[in-house]
Amino acid sequence: MMMTRFLMSVAALGLTAGVAAADYKLTILHTNDFHSRFEPISKYDSGCREGDNAEGKCFGGSARLVSAIADARTRSNNSILVDGGDQFQGSLFYTYYKGKAAAEMMNKMGYDGMTVGNHEFDDGPEVLRGFMDSVGFPVLMSNADVSAEPALADVLKKSTVIERGGEKIGLIGLTPEDTHELASPGKNITFSDPVVAVQAEVDRLTAEGVNKIIVLSHSGYGVDQRVAAETKGVDVIVGGHSNTYLSNVSDRAVGPYPTMVNGVPIVQAYAYGKFLGELNVTFDEAGNLVEAVGEPLIMDGTVAEDEATVARIAELAQPLDEIRNKVVAEAAAAVDGDRQTCRIQECQMGNLVADAMLDRVKDQGVQIAIANSGGIRASLEPGEVTMGEVLTILPFQNTLSTFEISGQELIAALENGVSQVEEVKGRFPQVAGLTFTWDPAVAPNEGRVQEVMVDMGDGFTPLDPAKTYLVVTNNYVRNGGDGYKVFSGDDKNAYDFGPDLADVLAEYLAEQGAYSPYTDGRIAQK
Repeated sequence: MMMTRFLMSVAALGLTAGVAAADYKLTILHTNDFHSRFEPISKYDSGCREGDNAEGKCFGGSARLVSAIADARTRSNNSILVDGGDQFQGSLFYTYYKGKAAAEMMNKMGYDGMTVGNHEFDDGPEVLRGFMDSVGFPVLMSNADVSAEPALADVLKKSTVIERGGEKIGLIGLTPEDTHELASPGKNITFSDPVVAVQAEVDRLTAEGVNKIIVLSHSGYGVDQRVAAETKGVDVIVGGHSNTYLSNVSDRAVGPYPTMVNGVPIVQAYAYGKFLGELNVTFDEAGNLVEAVGEPLIMDGTVAEDEATVARIAELAQPLDEIRNKVVAEAAAAVDGDRQTCRIQECQMGNLVADAMLDRVKDQGVQIAIANSGGIRASLEPGEVTMGEVLTILPFQNTLSTFEISGQELIAALENGVSQVEEVKGRFPQVAGLTFTWDPAVAPNEGRVQEVMVDMGDGFTPLDPAKTYLVVTNNYVRNGGDGYKVFSGDDKNAYDFGPDLADVLAEYLAEQGAYSPYTDGRIAQK
C-alpha cells in the first residue's frame, strides 16, 4: 500500500537543522482505542455485515493490521509498534474472552509496548494482570500508585527501555487521571497528574543515559498537548483515549499529523483499528529530534487480509456466532451514535437508549432516564439489526438501576453531565422523560443547566428542587461512574440489578417495528 509522506519544514517544526550521517531514523507504528474490533468494521464503526467486507466496503480488523504492519516494517531499517491503550472492551470478543484474544493478537503482531487505558480496568486489576502475564511486551502506567494493589504491585511499571538498531528508547505509560471515575480500578490504586509523573520518568531515564523518549499516552489529545508544553525531555507522544483523527490530507481531521507542541510531535490514529499510524522520526547524534513526518494509513478494502489471521479470528468467533447473528429488530434508517455528536448534544442513539431504558421501568413509576454517552459505542446501520450490533453499541454488560433522588440532586447530576463538553467527555447525559437547556458560556458546575422540565404524564412541568423523583440509569453511573457521584450511596432506595441494558435495547427495538431515529429538542443549548 502506498503512503503519502509529508515533509514539514524543519524550521516550522522548531527542530534543529541538518541531517548527518550519524543520524538515527526510527519508524513508530501505532494504534490506539482498538476496543476488541478483531473483525472488520463498517463505516459506522460497528460490525461489518457479511458480504460487505468481500466487496471492499469495510475497514480494519486484525487480519488487515497484520498485513499492514508487516508491510510497514519492510520500509524501515528500525521500527517499533506501540499502542495507546484501550485494547479491552467493545465487542463480544471481550465479553467472552476478556483480555485473552487481545493478548494473542498483539503478540502475533509483535508489539513493543503499550500503555494502560481506562478500559483495561473495566473488570478490575486482576483481569489486567492476566493480560499482562500473557503478552510478550511491557504494559506501562506512570501516573498511578499501584503499590497497595496486590495484582499489580511490582509488576506494572511506569516506564521501560527497549533497544532498536543499537539505540536505547525509553517508553513511558500514561493513563487518564480520572480513571477511577471511568472504570473499575478498585480502591487500592490512586492516579496522579500526568505532567508531574511524566517529568519524573523522563528525568530518571535521562539520568540512565536514555536520550530518546516516547510517551504512550491514553489521556486524550488535549492532555497530550499540555504534557508536551509543560515537560522537558519528551521526544514523541503517541496518544489515545480521545479517538482523535490527525491527518495532513483529510478535512475531517482534528489537527495535523503530527501535531507539534513545544517541538514535540503528537500523534493519534482515531480508533477501532481503522488506521495504522506511521510516524517517521530522525534523531541527531546527541538524541535531538530533527525530523517528524508521516500520515495514518487507512485500513480499507485495499489492504489485503492475512489469511491465517482471518482463519484464527473465525475460530475465536465460533462460540459467539449464535448470539450475535440473531436478528432482533429492524432499523428504517441509520441511527447516529457517533461520539463526536453524542458527547456534546442530544443524538439519535442517545434518545433511543434513554427511551428504551425509561420504557422498561415506567410501569414502576420511574419518570426520568439518564444515560451516559460514554456507554454508547457505535451507530447502527439501516436494515436488519442483529444482537451482535446491539452489543457493539452497548458492550459493557451494564444493568438497569432505579433509584430515588431530589430535584436539586438531579440538577447537580445534569451539571456534571455538561461540565466537560469542551473535552468531549462521556459523561454528557442523554435523557428521556425530561428536557433541559444548558449554557456553555457559564463556567462548569456554576449554573450551566437551566430550565429543566419533567414529563409528569399529563405534560411537562418545571423540575421541583425539593421533590423526589424516580430515575433509571445504568449501574455504572448509579455507582458514581463518569462523575455522577450524586447518584451513589445507600440512601437512594436503589435497585442496581435490573436487566442487561443491551437486552433492554434489543427488546425495545423489536417492539418498534422498523425503527425510525429522531431527535426532538429535549436537550437545547443557549
